[in-house]
Amino acid sequence: MTNTLTCKRFNKQLLNLTLGLSIAIGGGSMLLTPTTTHAATNTTTNASASSNASIVDDIIATGKQYLGVEYKFGAKTTTTSVFDCSSFVQYIFKKHGIDLPRTSRQQSKVGTKVAKDQLQAGDLVFSDTNHDGVINHVSLYIGDDKLLQTYSVGVGVTVSKFSGSSWDKTFVTARHVVADDSSGNTDNSGNTDNGNNEDGNSGDNNEGNGTIDNNQ
Repeated sequence: MTNTLTCKRFNKQLLNLTLGLSIAIGGGSMLLTPTTTHAATNTTTNASASSNASIVDDIIATGKQYLGVEYKFGAKTTTTSVFDCSSFVQYIFKKHGIDLPRTSRQQSKVGTKVAKDQLQAGDLVFSDTNHDGVINHVSLYIGDDKLLQTYSVGVGVTVSKFSGSSWDKTFVTARHVVADDSSGNTDNSGNTDNGNNEDGNSGDNNEGNGTIDNNQ
């Protein structure tokens, strides 16, 4: 009789111990899971932001390699000896896996819209320098109120001040075209027209009708 009672007490204690361990282990797992998931999410977000900034920096660096290269209206996309505004932008983005259409008007329809007071490095700025209601110029915002662009024979690829310039005064829209997750190649090319713009001319209209803007 004594042995039976002792055995029952032992079995009950063993059962309580087993349940206690199960609850402790399960509880520990539940507490760790949200923390681990949160940490992984932050790591992914930070890596994505870093990758995005790196691509933008690389695009700008590539563009600056062509400082001084001559401007030519309707420049062919197969050459880097001359550019017009949109062939220049198309080329430097293409070098880093981002496909854009040929003309500034087409390029102004891709990506996401950005307010002028919220420009970030890597955004495209579109202007109507002919004052005819039609976008005819694109430039690359590189930060610090600066544009990397090409315009006008005698100027070519250059870095210009944005605020107060003709491109600021004739600003139409800006677009963010570098994917935030920077995952793989980005195809923003859409439907192209073999390098011709909507009025049948190759490339874009000469910025400012060939005049040199002094706000550089």
